[in-house]
Amino acid sequence: MAELVAVIASTHHPFYYRASTSTGEERPPFADEWVRKVEAFRETLTRARPDVLVMVGSDHFHQLWLDNMPQFLVGKAPVYDANWYNEEREFGLPRMRLQGQEDLSAYILREGLDAGFDLAFSNELRIDHSITCPIITLRPDADLPIVPVYTNIFAPPLPQPKRFVQLGRTIRELVESWPSDQRVAVIGTGHLSLELGGPRQFGPHGPDPQFDQKAVEWISSGDIEGCLAEVTLDSLHAPGNATHGFMDFMLMMGVAGEGRKADYVDTYDLFHTMEAYFTWYPGGDK
Repeated sequence: MAELVAVIASTHHPFYYRASTSTGEERPPFADEWVRKVEAFRETLTRARPDVLVMVGSDHFHQLWLDNMPQFLVGKAPVYDANWYNEEREFGLPRMRLQGQEDLSAYILREGLDAGFDLAFSNELRIDHSITCPIITLRPDADLPIVPVYTNIFAPPLPQPKRFVQLGRTIRELVESWPSDQRVAVIGTGHLSLELGGPRQFGPHGPDPQFDQKAVEWISSGDIEGCLAEVTLDSLHAPGNATHGFMDFMLMMGVAGEGRKADYVDTYDLFHTMEAYFTWYPGGDK
């Protein structure tokens, strides 16, 4: 059976690439500390020596739109073109071409359907920054095959938070039952409190520091039940109009397991949002 060697959850700030590669007067004052934190976080994946990455993210209305919005979708293509024109223009992100792991994609899709998730799939999925940004920060060589899993955090009606947790638990079960000798890391990317286009977007920190503090505690301590007791689709509007992306963090808590404390935790309060980085080693600390 395959071995789950790392579970990783992080934010996916699209300005990291530009900030980290800029020089001279173009380099923002927070870039050096941000790079230091990301490079330390990157080492947590490197130490796990994965062969394949299951990448959980959410399409930002690039390929999935209101005419066809799956709640949960598995990419099963041999190769994925990545990043869109507006992401190149606004964030300076490079175009990328990522290798797929078709066998694991097919296994997750088939077994996930049998486990009670009506998963959609795409053989022609194009990837956006919710997945490429974690690859840039965690595996900049982009040399490992991926299985992308997209969730709907944008277009109501959304799945309930508990469904994200349930999918996380199922993904772990499927990875660990995959008949392969591959080492698998599951990487999920969401965010904490976030405001987009609203009056709290560009403050000195995230729009709701109290929510961020509680969220980091829930994630780092593996307090799934405590999180589910407070987080609802309605309550996620209060910390910021785009905070529903936190449900992807809840999915990763499901992968890690109830009560499983993170082996690595770091945060960075960065103008309009708090960056957050978590790693679990299912087989023990590396």
